[in-house]
Amino acid sequence: MTPTHHANPIPNILTGLRLVAGVVMFLILAGAAPQGIPVLSDYLSPDDQFRLGRTAFAIFVVAASTDWVDGYLARRWHATTRWGAILDPIADKVLVTGAILGVLAWGSVAQSAIPCGLILFREFAVSALRETVAGKVKLPVTLLAKWKTMLQMVALGALQIALLWDGFGWPLEWQPHFQTFAYLLIWVAAIVTLWTGWQYFSKAQQKMSQL
Repeated sequence: MTPTHHANPIPNILTGLRLVAGVVMFLILAGAAPQGIPVLSDYLSPDDQFRLGRTAFAIFVVAASTDWVDGYLARRWHATTRWGAILDPIADKVLVTGAILGVLAWGSVAQSAIPCGLILFREFAVSALRETVAGKVKLPVTLLAKWKTMLQMVALGALQIALLWDGFGWPLEWQPHFQTFAYLLIWVAAIVTLWTGWQYFSKAQQKMSQL
């Protein structure tokens, strides 16, 4: 029997779980931050904070991995749906935004605050652009934009490791080097993110001028 587009709900379920995981991860990471929720932070020891931070990181890694898995399964099982296509970028943005806000809640220094802010500005701007031109012009997701999302998640995962380094029990002398690597990676992610944003606005302007 030839599978239909609605044959298997698993890809959409994974996408939905990624969306929920982004919110849960943010709440755990921000709540466990040293200067997080005032009442809660009074009852959390440093070990508790790092334990919750590691839990949030694990949730982030699992959720980020589903970004590729759900798309692969949807194509393999011919289970792509319009709802899934709408939900997928929303889940990505929730996960990335949650990770950024969670990292910043831990008191991340300016080296990561600036590129993280640039990433957020671009994501909101492109979302607003898509909403504005909806029904007028189509802005398909580019290959570079797909790689951009993966790069963002890798960079944000590296930042979480850098901030939670003590909680993992790794040699402290390696931490400054890994922090530098993580900061460079988030800057690369921010630059690629801004570049893809400019591509979308340029393409939208070109198509609108032809109407």
